Amino acid sequence: MKTTMWSALAEPNRLQIVELLRSGPLSVGEITKRLGLRQPQASKHLRVLSDAGIVEVHAVANRRIYKLRHQAFQEMDVWLDSFRRVWDEKFDRLDDYLQELQKRRSTGEDQRS
Repeated sequence: MKTTMWSALAEPNRLQIVELLRSGPLSVGEITKRLGLRQPQASKHLRVLSDAGIVEVHAVANRRIYKLRHQAFQEMDVWLDSFRRVWDEKFDRLDDYLQELQKRRSTGEDQRS
């Protein structure tokens, strides 16, 4: 079963690995050192991130260098954009409604005699 991007990022250690890789490629050893993980644990998390298409690995001599796949995040951004538009519209309508209430309150339209 293929791991989804969402489920891969839901695990805190994997999210921390992604945060580390935002600043550039790192070897497994560098990741384990910075996060205080054991190598097998880090490798397991990196495998999940790789299966989800979030990172890619390149072998350099006997080291494995991991880096983020920016395309995965661009695809997520496109998917999220549809939700952003819906919520922006809802917030715009809410803002209009609140401004109208404020206007009524300031002119005394909503006060009962």
